Amino acid sequence: MRVPRFTPAHERMQRIDLIYFDAGGGHRASAIALKSAAEEQRRPWQIRLVNLREVLEPADVIRRITGVRVEDFYNSLLKSGMTIGTGPMLRIVQTLIRVLHARLTEHLTEYWQKSENDLVVSMIPNFNRAIFQGLRAADVKRNRSKTPMVTILTDLADHPPHFWIERRDQYDQYIVCGTATAGEQAISMGHPRERVFRTSGMIVRPEFYRPMELERETERLRLGLAPELPTGIVMFGSFGSRRMIDIAKRIAAAQLKTQLIFVCGHNEELRRRLHEIKLPFASHCVGFTREIPYFMRMADYFIGKPGPGSISEALVMGLPVIVERNAFTMVQERFNTEWIVQNQLGVVLHSFGSIASGVAKMLDPEQFRQFRSGVKAVDNRAAFEVPEILEEIMSRSRLETAGASRRTQVAEVARPSFGEFGRQVARQTRAAFVRLLITGSPLIRW
Repeated sequence: MRVPRFTPAHERMQRIDLIYFDAGGGHRASAIALKSAAEEQRRPWQIRLVNLREVLEPADVIRRITGVRVEDFYNSLLKSGMTIGTGPMLRIVQTLIRVLHARLTEHLTEYWQKSENDLVVSMIPNFNRAIFQGLRAADVKRNRSKTPMVTILTDLADHPPHFWIERRDQYDQYIVCGTATAGEQAISMGHPRERVFRTSGMIVRPEFYRPMELERETERLRLGLAPELPTGIVMFGSFGSRRMIDIAKRIAAAQLKTQLIFVCGHNEELRRRLHEIKLPFASHCVGFTREIPYFMRMADYFIGKPGPGSISEALVMGLPVIVERNAFTMVQERFNTEWIVQNQLGVVLHSFGSIASGVAKMLDPEQFRQFRSGVKAVDNRAAFEVPEILEEIMSRSRLETAGASRRTQVAEVARPSFGEFGRQVARQTRAAFVRLLITGSPLIRW
């Protein structure tokens, strides 16, 4: 695996496609975060955000039959908390993708024939084989050099087979991984180490790294919170979760000396119900907001599902986490819970039914100190590392293309045409015949 090395930007604006979809919201968030980080670094890049669903809309047979998009169905499951059985569901989806592979590849080929890119970056799972083959077919049809492709894992690890990483013999691309486990998974699939890049974590929006000039105690008072009381922030993605109500009631019943900030996302009904509950501790409820860094700055610990985006944001903000792992946990997120325990980043519960025990550990000074020490050791800077990696990949591609072009030119110059070669042979043969008549020697001097 390679450590990213900065390469000076090329003079021409580099055209990059970042591919995402809206299943869960984390892929779009990562793509936007990467674009923001590149813009802050003033990279000479022209970045286009590509929603794969829009490109493949004509091939969405499920929507034509049911009238419902797959990602909308997926998001409704997240909103309701009905995520049990995601393993079998994932395999059904992957089977459907394989059945539709030729059609998907055709649509992607047509899409990339219409544009000239210096790099294509996938930030989604399941479709990378189709994306790669569609891109290569477009390269051939346009008679252009191979467009490099990068897959950036927005999960802490792959969930094989056919999720994030395909075997090397099926496609030749670059892999960017946020953990050592993901990097070793890529290498075990046959990808060369020089094409596997390791970052220090997941991509998080640059806003989470910016210092805030504020008095936390004063801001807590403004939110209706006690200025000195340990504070938790409760988040379950863009759509919230009904489990947040149960969490609030259980912490209230345990009479723990804490207070909570509830982030309900787009779930307005959930926000209303939480606001109506009579809790014995101070709390603050907010719906969808872009001020997550601010609200995390008000907190001391995080409660939520073990999604890679949420826990990475919490860790960047210095918050230990409380998550759960059971049959309802998304299969691709189960590794995250193991990673949390291994790195002493917080508490993993079997169920939020025992949330009081998890919060009690956060309120214990010694245990909280250990968790904070583990969080500090992570030091995730992926948002600023990935642009350097992409620049190096494009630099490599330019050098490879230039080298191939020079080799082709040299070969064309060194190889005489058939007509010229014939004329050369004729001249040398006549000279040899004359030499034979004069000297008696048939030597041909080339």
